[in-house]
Amino acid sequence: MAGQSANGGDNAFPFAPANLADMQHWTGVIGRLQQMMLEHAAGAMDAAAQAGEAMAHPPQAALLADPARIGGAQADFWNDNLRLWQRFLAPAGAAPEPSQADKDRRFAAAIWRDNPLFDLIRQSYLLIADHMLKGVDTLDGLEPRQRDQLRFATQAFVDAVSPSNFAFTNPQVIEKAIETNGASLMKGLEHMLADLEKGQLTHTDPNAFELGRNIAATPGKVVHETPLYQLIQYMPTTGKVLETPLIIFPPWINRFYILDLNPEKSFVRWAVEQGLSVFVVSWKSADESLAGTTMDDYVLKGMLDAIDTVRAALDVESVHAIGYCVAGTNLAALLAYLAATDAAGKVASATFFTAQVDFSRAGDLNLFVDDGQLELIGQLAGDKGYLDGRFMALTFNLLRGRDLIWSYVVNNYLLGQEYPPFDLLYWNGDTTNLPYAWHRAYLEDLYRDNKLVRPGAITVGGVPIDLTTVTTPAYVQAGREDHIAPPASVWKITEHFAGPLRFVLAGSGHIAGVVNPPSSGKYQYWTGPAKAASLDDFLAAATETKGSWWPDWIAWLRAFGTGEVPAKGARIPGKGRLKAIEDAPGRYVRMR
Repeated sequence: MAGQSANGGDNAFPFAPANLADMQHWTGVIGRLQQMMLEHAAGAMDAAAQAGEAMAHPPQAALLADPARIGGAQADFWNDNLRLWQRFLAPAGAAPEPSQADKDRRFAAAIWRDNPLFDLIRQSYLLIADHMLKGVDTLDGLEPRQRDQLRFATQAFVDAVSPSNFAFTNPQVIEKAIETNGASLMKGLEHMLADLEKGQLTHTDPNAFELGRNIAATPGKVVHETPLYQLIQYMPTTGKVLETPLIIFPPWINRFYILDLNPEKSFVRWAVEQGLSVFVVSWKSADESLAGTTMDDYVLKGMLDAIDTVRAALDVESVHAIGYCVAGTNLAALLAYLAATDAAGKVASATFFTAQVDFSRAGDLNLFVDDGQLELIGQLAGDKGYLDGRFMALTFNLLRGRDLIWSYVVNNYLLGQEYPPFDLLYWNGDTTNLPYAWHRAYLEDLYRDNKLVRPGAITVGGVPIDLTTVTTPAYVQAGREDHIAPPASVWKITEHFAGPLRFVLAGSGHIAGVVNPPSSGKYQYWTGPAKAASLDDFLAAATETKGSWWPDWIAWLRAFGTGEVPAKGARIPGKGRLKAIEDAPGRYVRMR
């Protein structure tokens, strides 16, 4: 086919329809694509109805109960479809395209608009995708959870079938293939085959980083080791340090060095520079030896053991503790256990990074917790007793499939682009295995049954715990755009703890909202009254501050024990009772 180049040059783009026969052919193709997507949507609706047969008011009856609503949705679709074809066939006099379509990064390249065929493909896809998602809301008789699951599945489907994800419906891929004489497709195939072999999508250059050299490189020593974790103590950089040390508990779902990516982004390095004696727990990636690991192990043999080890080594009464994500959940359980055993004084303050204790508003991850998913997890674990970390990585990626899956399919496989070096994405792909027994209990007892906030429903070491007995001063940080621990869910900590509490809402999400050093000058945070009835009430009275929340945290922490001691003796890794085992970051973080 001949046609005008999308860039206005002499070389015609190979798929630009130039005559009536071409136009008729491609409009037929687009029409068939529309029909196929709508047929799939109808099938999805029918599946949802079949799944609801056991309900008191099954969705089939609801669908028939309000024909006006369904008819209205169909009329809206065909009206929008008519406007689309008007824009295509008579662009000069047609209504403009909705402005929100311009914000879709998948179609940001000008060629998606400049070439009539691909402009039609793009607009047709966006139209159908929008109406498929709206169609979920036309279904009556669904429980809220069922509707959320159907909406999530529908969104995943429309993201997967985007024309940007396929070589022959993505003009950028076609241009790149022509420009490189097919070399881009060859390189993309190499990338895809390599990922298939390792069973995981690659996001960044796997050879760009080396633990201990240009990532996880803050100087320190492993000073204590158990079958469950290694304890890292970092070298002080100030003449004096706060008497009360800091222990950081990262989630065992990921590697600890998210808090020590590089000198500019490292929370660990920054905390050391603030005059803190910093310890970090590096959890062992689960293998057969940890098959029977439970919550009690992580709380008592992990967290409490580390706290008691540091207290004895430095001869101090208490520590400051940080729990990130699921480690924050367990830190809350530990605080309740210490309160129940008259040992609350072991923790002077507790900080929670994007952590949840009340899972009633836990967001999209709740959609993965049902009998079918739990059975699948059991099958994946098999007889090994642990779950391959790549499963959890895929789960988290699915929460943002468009950004964390399909954009990389396009760039890596279709365009054959080289992987950029990006420390955060390197960390994201460095997965850890999970003990099956504890992970399943975590999903059932916390996500599904929300037992942690029911006094006495959870025991630790045989001791019933109650979060309302926790009086330890707490600093609670949430990310405003967090899709893993939604801010409304993190906020609910304030409804259960009884002690003094400072809630801070940071800009960005689960990672960037935490890893935001003052030197970056990025984002903002909100602080508000000590007591508020809800997150909305907090925000209504909150004060916004530009930049990182880290300085706010260190100012808060210094209020709980301001005494300082010289940075010598046991404050130097390996020079006290705890002898150096190896250099940081240790061998556990390298274990697969």
